[in-house]
Amino acid sequence: MGESSRQLERGVLAAVLALALGAATARGGQFASLEGAETKAGYLARLLINETPFPGERGYVSEEDTESAMREVLFVLHSRIKAVPAGYRQEEIAAVRTGDILDIITAKHQCEGFSLDASGKRTMAPRVGERIAYLMKIANGGKAPGRFARLVNYAQSLATAYFATGPQGRDLFADLALVGGVPVTGRAYSWMTGQDVYHPGGNFVRIPESQHGLLGGNRFFTLRKDPK
Repeated sequence: MGESSRQLERGVLAAVLALALGAATARGGQFASLEGAETKAGYLARLLINETPFPGERGYVSEEDTESAMREVLFVLHSRIKAVPAGYRQEEIAAVRTGDILDIITAKHQCEGFSLDASGKRTMAPRVGERIAYLMKIANGGKAPGRFARLVNYAQSLATAYFATGPQGRDLFADLALVGGVPVTGRAYSWMTGQDVYHPGGNFVRIPESQHGLLGGNRFFTLRKDPK
């Protein structure tokens, strides 16, 4: 990514964050703000928060690490729509055929805690709402914005920007060509809890730490270039 692209990316995220913080201030000085869960950007932001660790939680390393994990989770979802590799069908890597990122999130057995109810309405498991409410309480509980507030706002800025201009930042896995001697497609197409016992199976290839495959307590997986 060139310097001009980085500056544009930072500018987009800064503008989105400024709008969010301005709206929060207008509502009474909150440090962190999320769009409603019924909105596309609010629902996506909650998914990014739910899938990544905050300070004091298992897998937390740093703000930068959690932010990187948020970006890569978003890139996985985006790639399942816009970058289905040759030799694969979307249904094989996303369990659904769609052009809508929210359909990817709510597809059966894809993002735990996020699904459609009997009427087809997007919903979240109670535990997801409870954790987010807890994080929001901490984020807005001090005298000044801290790590919790910054991470909440970062997730919302990524989600809001996604529906305006697409994913922000650099995809760490976009140019992967070889993992452990195995030719791969590049990009990540799945993530799971970062423990060796978890693997999506099939043609998915575990991305090692040496190639940034462990972020925010999550292990990311790419695909074999030549499907078995």
